[in-house]
Amino acid sequence: MKILLTGKNGQVGFELRRSLSLLGEVVAVGVEDCNLSNGEDVQRLVRRHKPDVIVNPAAYTAVDKAESEASLAQAVNARAPEIFAQEAEKLGAMLLHFSTDYVFDGNKAGAYVESDVPNPQSVYGATKLLGEKAVSRLCARHLVLRTSWVVGAHGRNFAKTILRLAAERDSLSVVADQFGVPTSAAMLADLTAQLVRQATQNRSADRFPYGLYHVTASGVTNWHEYACYVIEYARRAGTPIRVSPGAVRAITAADYPAAAKRPLNSRLDTSKFVESFGLRLPSWQESLDHILDQIL
Repeated sequence: MKILLTGKNGQVGFELRRSLSLLGEVVAVGVEDCNLSNGEDVQRLVRRHKPDVIVNPAAYTAVDKAESEASLAQAVNARAPEIFAQEAEKLGAMLLHFSTDYVFDGNKAGAYVESDVPNPQSVYGATKLLGEKAVSRLCARHLVLRTSWVVGAHGRNFAKTILRLAAERDSLSVVADQFGVPTSAAMLADLTAQLVRQATQNRSADRFPYGLYHVTASGVTNWHEYACYVIEYARRAGTPIRVSPGAVRAITAADYPAAAKRPLNSRLDTSKFVESFGLRLPSWQESLDHILDQIL
Protein backbone atom coordinates (compact mmCIF):
# COMPACT_ATOMS: atom_id res chain seq x y z
CA MET A 1 0.00 0.00 0.00
CA LYS A 2 1.27 3.46 -0.90
CA ILE A 3 0.26 6.35 1.36
CA LEU A 4 0.69 10.00 0.38
CA LEU A 5 1.08 12.16 3.50
CA THR A 6 1.07 15.95 3.50
CA GLY A 7 2.30 18.31 6.20
CA LYS A 8 5.13 15.99 7.21
CA ASN A 9 6.73 18.59 9.50
CA GLY A 10 3.55 19.68 11.27
CA GLN A 11 2.47 18.41 14.68
CA VAL A 12 0.16 15.71 13.35
CA GLY A 13 2.12 15.04 10.17
CA PHE A 14 5.31 14.38 12.13
CA GLU A 15 3.53 11.72 14.21
CA LEU A 16 1.78 10.26 11.15
CA ARG A 17 5.14 9.53 9.54
CA ARG A 18 5.71 7.14 12.44
CA SER A 19 2.27 5.53 12.68
CA LEU A 20 1.61 5.11 8.96
CA SER A 21 5.04 3.59 8.26
CA LEU A 22 3.75 0.34 9.77
CA LEU A 23 1.11 0.05 7.05
CA GLY A 24 3.11 0.45 3.86
CA GLU A 25 5.20 2.86 1.82
CA VAL A 26 4.74 6.44 3.01
CA VAL A 27 5.49 9.31 0.65
CA ALA A 28 5.69 12.23 3.09
CA VAL A 29 5.78 15.77 1.69
CA GLY A 30 6.13 19.22 3.23
CA VAL A 31 6.14 22.78 1.96
CA GLU A 32 9.57 22.21 0.46
CA ASP A 33 8.22 19.34 -1.65
CA CYS A 34 4.86 20.67 -2.77
CA ASN A 35 3.25 24.11 -2.68
CA LEU A 36 -0.30 23.35 -1.58
CA SER A 37 -1.40 26.84 -2.58
CA ASN A 38 -0.66 25.89 -6.20
CA GLY A 39 -3.37 23.65 -7.58
CA GLU A 40 -1.23 22.35 -10.42
CA ASP A 41 1.47 21.30 -7.94
CA VAL A 42 -1.11 19.41 -5.90
CA GLN A 43 -2.48 17.67 -8.96
CA ARG A 44 0.98 16.71 -10.20
CA LEU A 45 1.90 15.36 -6.77
CA VAL A 46 -0.98 12.88 -6.73
CA ARG A 47 -0.62 11.88 -10.36
CA ARG A 48 3.10 11.25 -9.93
CA HIS A 49 2.75 8.95 -6.92
CA LYS A 50 -0.69 7.38 -7.58
CA PRO A 51 -1.29 6.54 -3.90
CA ASP A 52 -3.79 4.08 -2.49
CA VAL A 53 -4.43 6.42 0.44
CA ILE A 54 -4.04 10.20 0.85
CA VAL A 55 -3.75 11.56 4.40
CA ASN A 56 -3.99 15.35 4.56
CA PRO A 57 -3.28 17.04 7.90
CA ALA A 58 -1.64 20.02 6.16
CA ALA A 59 -3.39 23.37 6.50
CA TYR A 60 -2.94 27.10 6.68
CA THR A 61 -3.27 27.44 10.46
CA ALA A 62 -2.21 31.04 11.19
CA VAL A 63 -5.70 31.91 12.41
CA ASP A 64 -5.22 35.65 12.89
CA LYS A 65 -2.99 36.13 9.84
CA ALA A 66 -5.60 34.39 7.69
CA GLU A 67 -7.87 37.40 8.14
CA SER A 68 -5.49 39.40 5.93
CA GLU A 69 -4.36 36.46 3.76
CA ALA A 70 -7.73 35.03 2.84
CA SER A 71 -6.70 34.01 -0.69
CA LEU A 72 -3.76 31.98 0.57
CA ALA A 73 -5.85 30.34 3.29
CA GLN A 74 -8.51 29.53 0.69
CA ALA A 75 -5.96 27.93 -1.64
CA VAL A 76 -4.44 25.68 1.03
CA ASN A 77 -7.51 24.90 3.16
CA ALA A 78 -10.19 24.67 0.48
CA ARG A 79 -8.78 24.31 -3.04
CA ALA A 80 -6.01 21.79 -2.21
CA PRO A 81 -8.39 19.36 -0.43
CA GLU A 82 -10.79 19.73 -3.37
CA ILE A 83 -8.05 18.62 -5.77
CA PHE A 84 -6.98 15.79 -3.48
CA ALA A 85 -10.60 14.62 -3.45
CA GLN A 86 -10.95 14.78 -7.23
CA GLU A 87 -7.71 12.91 -7.82
CA ALA A 88 -8.43 10.32 -5.10
CA GLU A 89 -11.80 9.59 -6.67
CA LYS A 90 -10.18 9.02 -10.08
CA LEU A 91 -7.71 6.59 -8.51
CA GLY A 92 -10.29 4.86 -6.31
CA ALA A 93 -8.11 5.91 -3.38
CA MET A 94 -9.09 6.67 0.20
CA LEU A 95 -8.75 10.27 1.42
CA LEU A 96 -8.44 11.08 5.12
CA HIS A 97 -8.63 14.83 5.76
CA PHE A 98 -8.37 16.77 9.02
CA SER A 99 -10.66 19.66 9.89
CA THR A 100 -11.33 21.83 12.92
CA ASP A 101 -13.67 22.91 15.70
CA TYR A 102 -13.44 26.43 14.24
CA VAL A 103 -16.14 25.55 11.70
CA PHE A 104 -18.61 26.26 14.54
CA ASP A 105 -19.48 29.62 16.10
CA GLY A 106 -19.16 28.37 19.68
CA ASN A 107 -22.63 29.49 20.77
CA LYS A 108 -24.04 26.04 21.50
CA ALA A 109 -24.44 25.17 25.19
CA GLY A 110 -23.33 21.55 24.82
CA ALA A 111 -20.86 19.61 22.69
CA TYR A 112 -21.24 19.85 18.92
CA VAL A 113 -22.30 16.76 16.98
CA GLU A 114 -21.52 16.14 13.33
CA SER A 115 -25.02 17.11 12.19
CA ASP A 116 -24.91 20.57 13.81
CA VAL A 117 -24.91 23.37 11.26
CA PRO A 118 -21.47 24.99 10.96
CA ASN A 119 -21.15 28.76 11.28
CA PRO A 120 -17.47 29.73 11.15
CA GLN A 121 -16.52 33.12 12.57
CA SER A 122 -13.09 33.43 10.95
CA VAL A 123 -11.44 33.10 7.55
CA TYR A 124 -9.57 30.07 8.86
CA GLY A 125 -12.79 28.35 9.95
CA ALA A 126 -14.62 29.28 6.74
CA THR A 127 -11.86 27.95 4.48
CA LYS A 128 -11.54 24.73 6.47
CA LEU A 129 -15.31 24.23 6.12
CA LEU A 130 -15.07 24.64 2.35
CA GLY A 131 -12.29 22.06 2.30
CA GLU A 132 -14.18 19.44 4.25
CA LYS A 133 -17.31 19.98 2.14
CA ALA A 134 -15.30 19.44 -1.05
CA VAL A 135 -13.80 16.23 0.30
CA SER A 136 -17.21 14.91 1.35
CA ARG A 137 -18.79 15.82 -1.99
CA LEU A 138 -16.11 14.63 -4.39
CA CYS A 139 -14.56 11.49 -2.90
CA ALA A 140 -16.64 8.45 -1.99
CA ARG A 141 -13.95 6.82 0.16
CA HIS A 142 -13.35 9.76 2.50
CA LEU A 143 -12.94 10.37 6.19
CA VAL A 144 -13.07 13.92 7.53
CA LEU A 145 -11.85 14.18 11.12
CA ARG A 146 -12.68 17.38 12.99
CA THR A 147 -10.45 17.88 16.00
CA SER A 148 -9.42 20.64 18.41
CA TRP A 149 -6.53 22.24 20.29
CA VAL A 150 -3.84 19.96 18.87
CA VAL A 151 -0.73 19.56 21.01
CA GLY A 152 2.39 17.50 20.38
CA ALA A 153 5.99 17.04 21.41
CA HIS A 154 7.04 18.27 17.95
CA GLY A 155 6.25 21.73 16.62
CA ARG A 156 4.74 24.86 18.14
CA ASN A 157 1.71 24.77 20.41
CA PHE A 158 0.02 26.31 23.45
CA ALA A 159 1.69 24.03 26.01
CA LYS A 160 5.18 24.90 24.79
CA THR A 161 4.35 28.61 24.75
CA ILE A 162 3.08 28.45 28.33
CA LEU A 163 6.21 26.62 29.49
CA ARG A 164 8.42 29.26 27.87
CA LEU A 165 6.48 32.19 29.30
CA ALA A 166 6.25 30.62 32.77
CA ALA A 167 10.04 30.38 32.83
CA GLU A 168 10.46 34.02 31.75
CA ARG A 169 7.71 35.92 33.61
CA ASP A 170 6.45 36.37 37.15
CA SER A 171 2.78 36.32 36.13
CA LEU A 172 0.57 35.33 33.21
CA SER A 173 -2.92 36.20 32.00
CA VAL A 174 -4.80 33.42 30.21
CA VAL A 175 -8.30 33.29 28.71
CA ALA A 176 -10.74 31.31 30.87
CA ASP A 177 -14.03 31.57 28.96
CA GLN A 178 -13.12 29.50 25.88
CA PHE A 179 -13.78 25.80 26.41
CA GLY A 180 -12.48 22.83 24.48
CA VAL A 181 -10.25 19.77 24.57
CA PRO A 182 -6.46 19.59 24.12
CA THR A 183 -5.88 16.70 21.71
CA SER A 184 -2.62 14.80 21.32
CA ALA A 185 -1.05 14.74 17.86
CA ALA A 186 0.35 11.29 18.64
CA MET A 187 -3.10 10.03 19.57
CA LEU A 188 -4.56 11.38 16.33
CA ALA A 189 -1.78 9.71 14.36
CA ASP A 190 -2.30 6.35 16.04
CA LEU A 191 -6.06 6.52 15.50
CA THR A 192 -5.53 7.49 11.85
CA ALA A 193 -3.36 4.43 11.27
CA GLN A 194 -6.04 2.21 12.78
CA LEU A 195 -8.72 3.81 10.58
CA VAL A 196 -6.64 3.32 7.44
CA ARG A 197 -6.02 -0.30 8.42
CA GLN A 198 -9.73 -0.91 8.99
CA ALA A 199 -10.70 0.81 5.75
CA THR A 200 -8.21 -1.09 3.58
CA GLN A 201 -9.51 -4.35 5.02
CA ASN A 202 -13.06 -3.33 4.00
CA ARG A 203 -12.60 -1.48 0.73
CA SER A 204 -16.28 -1.36 -0.19
CA ALA A 205 -17.91 1.96 0.74
CA ASP A 206 -21.00 0.12 1.99
CA ARG A 207 -18.92 -2.05 4.36
CA PHE A 208 -16.85 0.73 5.95
CA PRO A 209 -18.42 3.79 7.62
CA TYR A 210 -16.80 6.57 5.62
CA GLY A 211 -17.86 10.12 6.42
CA LEU A 212 -17.45 12.97 8.90
CA TYR A 213 -16.37 12.39 12.51
CA HIS A 214 -15.42 14.39 15.58
CA VAL A 215 -12.21 13.13 17.20
CA THR A 216 -10.73 14.67 20.33
CA ALA A 217 -9.43 13.49 23.65
CA SER A 218 -12.03 12.99 26.38
CA GLY A 219 -13.03 15.65 28.89
CA VAL A 220 -13.19 19.43 28.70
CA THR A 221 -11.16 22.37 29.99
CA ASN A 222 -10.42 26.01 29.22
CA TRP A 223 -7.19 27.74 28.29
CA HIS A 224 -6.59 29.01 31.84
CA GLU A 225 -7.07 25.59 33.45
CA TYR A 226 -4.95 24.06 30.69
CA ALA A 227 -2.12 26.53 31.36
CA CYS A 228 -2.25 25.89 35.12
CA TYR A 229 -2.11 22.13 34.52
CA VAL A 230 0.98 22.46 32.31
CA ILE A 231 2.76 24.74 34.78
CA GLU A 232 2.05 22.50 37.78
CA TYR A 233 3.19 19.42 35.87
CA ALA A 234 6.43 21.16 34.97
CA ARG A 235 6.94 22.35 38.53
CA ARG A 236 6.50 18.81 39.88
CA ALA A 237 8.99 17.58 37.27
CA GLY A 238 11.59 20.00 38.59
CA THR A 239 11.50 22.39 35.64
CA PRO A 240 12.51 25.97 36.57
CA ILE A 241 9.30 28.01 36.73
CA ARG A 242 9.19 31.70 37.70
CA VAL A 243 5.41 32.05 37.79
CA SER A 244 4.04 31.36 41.27
CA PRO A 245 0.96 29.09 41.62
CA GLY A 246 -1.38 32.01 42.19
CA ALA A 247 0.04 34.28 39.50
CA VAL A 248 -1.81 32.86 36.49
CA ARG A 249 -4.68 35.32 36.12
CA ALA A 250 -7.95 34.27 34.47
CA ILE A 251 -9.21 36.74 31.87
CA THR A 252 -11.97 36.76 29.25
CA ALA A 253 -11.58 36.52 25.50
CA ALA A 254 -12.75 40.15 25.34
CA ASP A 255 -9.71 41.10 27.44
CA TYR A 256 -7.42 39.55 24.82
CA PRO A 257 -8.43 41.02 21.45
CA ALA A 258 -7.35 39.18 18.31
CA ALA A 259 -7.87 39.66 14.59
CA ALA A 260 -9.89 36.44 14.28
CA LYS A 261 -12.82 35.52 16.50
CA ARG A 262 -12.51 32.18 18.31
CA PRO A 263 -15.48 30.00 19.34
CA LEU A 264 -16.14 30.19 23.08
CA ASN A 265 -17.32 26.57 23.00
CA SER A 266 -15.12 24.18 21.01
CA ARG A 267 -16.41 20.96 22.56
CA LEU A 268 -16.94 18.20 19.99
CA ASP A 269 -19.10 15.17 20.74
CA THR A 270 -17.10 12.05 19.83
CA SER A 271 -19.86 9.47 20.37
CA LYS A 272 -20.28 8.72 16.67
CA PHE A 273 -16.56 8.01 16.27
CA VAL A 274 -16.35 5.74 19.31
CA GLU A 275 -19.48 3.79 18.35
CA SER A 276 -18.44 3.43 14.70
CA PHE A 277 -14.87 2.27 15.21
CA GLY A 278 -14.68 0.94 18.77
CA LEU A 279 -11.55 2.95 19.51
CA ARG A 280 -10.70 4.40 22.92
CA LEU A 281 -10.25 8.13 23.36
CA PRO A 282 -8.12 8.83 26.46
CA SER A 283 -8.58 11.88 28.68
CA TRP A 284 -6.81 15.05 27.65
CA GLN A 285 -4.77 14.88 30.88
CA GLU A 286 -3.54 11.36 30.11
CA SER A 287 -2.54 12.31 26.58
CA LEU A 288 -0.96 15.58 27.67
CA ASP A 289 1.11 13.89 30.37
CA HIS A 290 2.85 11.77 27.73
CA ILE A 291 3.64 14.87 25.68
CA LEU A 292 4.91 16.87 28.64
CA ASP A 293 7.17 13.96 29.62
CA GLN A 294 8.78 14.24 26.19
CA ILE A 295 9.01 18.03 26.20
CA LEU A 296 10.41 18.29 29.72
